[in-house]
Amino acid sequence: MRSVSRAEGPRRGRGFALALGAMLLAGAGAVAPPARGGEWPAWRGPGQNANSAETGLISHWSQSGENLIWRVPLTARSTPIVFDGRACINGRAGEGPLRQERVACYDAGTGKLLWERRFNVYHTAVPENRVGWANLAGDPETGYLYAQGVGGSFLCFDRAGKVVWTRNLVEELGFFSGYGGRTQTPVLDGERLIVTFVSGSWGELGPPRHRLFAFDKKNGELLWVSTPGGPPADLNTQTTPVVATIDGRRLAIGGNADGWVYAVDAHTGEKVWGFHLSKIALNTTVAVAPDGTVFAAHAEENVDSREMGRVVAFSGHGSGDITKNETWRAPIEDGFPSPTLHDGTLYVIDNSANLFALDAATGTRRWMADLGTVGKGSPAVADGKVFATEVNGHFHVVDPAAGKILDSEEIKMPDGRYAEIYGSPAIAYGRIYLATEEGLYCLGDKKKPFKAVKSPAPAAAAEPAAGAPAKLLAVPAEIGLSPGGAASFRVLAFDALGRPAAAPTVTWSLKGLAGTVDGGRFTADPARGTQLGQVVATAGELTAAARVRVIAPPPYREGFESIAAGQRPTYFLSGAVRFEVVETPDGKVLKKGPSPEGVHRHRTFLAAADWSDYTIQADLMAEQVGRKLGDVGLINSGYTVDLMGSHQQIQVRSWDSELRASKEVPFPWQPGTWYTMKVAVRSEGGKGVVRAKVWPRGQPEPDTWTLVAEDPLPIAQGSPGLYGYSPAPVYYDNVEVTKSPSSTKNP
Repeated sequence: MRSVSRAEGPRRGRGFALALGAMLLAGAGAVAPPARGGEWPAWRGPGQNANSAETGLISHWSQSGENLIWRVPLTARSTPIVFDGRACINGRAGEGPLRQERVACYDAGTGKLLWERRFNVYHTAVPENRVGWANLAGDPETGYLYAQGVGGSFLCFDRAGKVVWTRNLVEELGFFSGYGGRTQTPVLDGERLIVTFVSGSWGELGPPRHRLFAFDKKNGELLWVSTPGGPPADLNTQTTPVVATIDGRRLAIGGNADGWVYAVDAHTGEKVWGFHLSKIALNTTVAVAPDGTVFAAHAEENVDSREMGRVVAFSGHGSGDITKNETWRAPIEDGFPSPTLHDGTLYVIDNSANLFALDAATGTRRWMADLGTVGKGSPAVADGKVFATEVNGHFHVVDPAAGKILDSEEIKMPDGRYAEIYGSPAIAYGRIYLATEEGLYCLGDKKKPFKAVKSPAPAAAAEPAAGAPAKLLAVPAEIGLSPGGAASFRVLAFDALGRPAAAPTVTWSLKGLAGTVDGGRFTADPARGTQLGQVVATAGELTAAARVRVIAPPPYREGFESIAAGQRPTYFLSGAVRFEVVETPDGKVLKKGPSPEGVHRHRTFLAAADWSDYTIQADLMAEQVGRKLGDVGLINSGYTVDLMGSHQQIQVRSWDSELRASKEVPFPWQPGTWYTMKVAVRSEGGKGVVRAKVWPRGQPEPDTWTLVAEDPLPIAQGSPGLYGYSPAPVYYDNVEVTKSPSSTKNP
C-alpha cells in the first residue's frame, strides 16, 4: 500500500555539519561513535543513535513477496539485533504450561534457525503478550549475546547459544517486575555491561529506587551500583542509557523512574548531573549530539507547566542540577518512541504515531507525517530514508526531505487482524530486519548478493593520560556467601574524570563482618551465621567498599523476637520495605500492611538464589478489614503457594498473571486465625513437584499433603521467601527452612 503524508513547512538547512566540525576541532563536546555500515549489534544501532551508513536499501516491499528475502514465524515485541552474521531476537513461545520467554538466533542471510533457548518466567505479574519486550545486546568482540527477561532472568549466551553466565536479578539484586512488562535493554560499553531497573535490595540499597548496575561482560561480576535519583513514580520503565563522552568524561545518560534524566560516570557509577523533565517515570531513551546536547522526551506531567509532555534539548555539560541548561522545547507528547538525531534533524514519534522532523538547533517543526494511531517504536535513519513502525501493524519508509511516505505496508496475522509492532527496524548487511507479532522479516533487494560484513571497530578518540587515582572500586561490588565461604576482591582505580588509572597499593579491612581478610581474600567466620557488612580497601584518603551478605544454610529459623518493632530483618531482600515487625500479645511477628499507593503485592527473599531441595514452613495469618481480605503465603524455588482470601483456596503458581504450572484446591480458612504452611519442592523424573500442606497452628500436622502440583518445566533453584497481597494486613511468624529428606511422604 502506498500513501502520501501530511507535510508542514519547508526543510531548512542550518550548516549543522560545519558547526559540528568546528566544535570537534575546538574539543568542546562529546564525540559519539559514528554510524557504521555492516552490523546492528544494539537496538539503537552501532552508534547508539539509530543511524546506519548502509546504502542501497529498498524503498518499498510487500508482505506477499516484493523485496521480502525471508520471514520466520515468531512472536516478539523487541527490536532484532544483527551482528556476527546472525539476526537475534527476544520473544515468547509455547502454550499452556509450556509458555516461556525465548531467545533465538537466525542466519542473517537465509533465515535458518541457528539456535534457540527458552527460559521460565516467574516472580512476575507481567502478562504473556508483554513477554520479550526488552531488546537484546550483542558484543561483536566476543560474539556474546545478552538478554534481560521480564521476570528478572539475566543471561549471557555464546555464539552457539550456550549459557556463559546468568544472574537472577530478582533474588540477587531486588529487581521489581510489575504488570506493565516494560523492561530495560542492556548496554555494552567497553568491558562493562550496564543494565538499569527499579530495585530494592538489603542495607542501604533496600529502599526502592531506579538504579544502574554495571557487570563485567565476560563473567557477570558486579562492578558497581549507582542510585542517582529518588523514590520512583512508577516501578516499570523502559528507558535505556546512552554512553557518550562529555567534558572528557565517559557518561551513561538515561531517564529515571523519578522523572529525571541523569548522567553517571560509566566507569564508576558516580552521579555527575541531573535534569528534571517529568513528574512521572521516563520510558524514552535520550539522543546525544556530538557537541554534548541531549535530546529527551516524555508524555506525562511537566514539572514547570500544565502541558502534558514535551521534547527538550539541553546542554549535557556541567554538574549537579542542570535543569537550567534547557535550550528549547517542543510541545509533543512522546512517551515511548525515542528521538533519533541525523544531519541536524531530530525525528520524533508521538503517542498518536505522528512523525515529527524538528530542527535540532531550535526545535522548530520542519514537517509532520501521519503514521497511524499508536506510536511505540523508534525511527531509524539510513540511505536517505527514515524507517518507522506503528503498533497497528504498519511499517513505513519516509522521505526525510518533506515527510512524504514512500511506502506503507500493513502486516497482518493469518486471521486478518493487524500484527502488533512495538520494536524498531534494524539495518545491517544492506538489509532491513523487522520483528512483529506475526514474524521476523528480512527485507532487501533479492538481486544483490548477501555478505555479512563485520563492522570496523570505531577509532579510539585520543585521550590524555589518566591522572592520579581519585576514586577506587572494590570488585565484585556485592557478593553472597555462606558461613565459612570465601571470595577474592580486587581494586580498580580511576582519576578525577573517571578514566582508568594505575591501582595503588591498598590495605584491606572489614566493616560489620566477622571473619578474616588477607590480600583481598575474605573468609566468613564459620561460627557466626548470618551477617551483613563490607570488605573495605584503603589507600591513603581513598576507600572502596564491597557489600557482603552471609546467609546461614538450612536449618534456618527466624522468629522475629530479636528484631525491634517497626524494623525488619536487615538481610531480607526485595520488597522488604513493605514488611515490619510488630508487637502482639503472643510476641513479635512480621506484618505486611496495605501499601499507601495501592500496590499491595510484594515478595521478600530470605537467602541465596541457588538453594534447592529444601522445605520452607511458617505460621501465617490475615486480617479482614470490611470486605478486604488478602492473600498470604510462601515461596520455594520460584514457586509461590498462598492462602487466597477472596477465593478461599490454596494455590501454587510460578507466573502470577498466567498461572503457569498452577493448581488450586478449595481450603476454607478464617481471618484472624493463625495457620501453619509447609512447602517442599523437588525435581523428580524431569519434572518439578511442589507439595504443600496447611493446618491450624497448634494442631497436629496432617499426614497427607493438601496440594501436589507438577511442572513440566521445572525451576531448578531459588531463594525461600514470603509472599503477600495485602489490601488488609497479613502476618508471618516462625519461618523455618530445612533440607528436604530423600522421602517426600511427610518432610
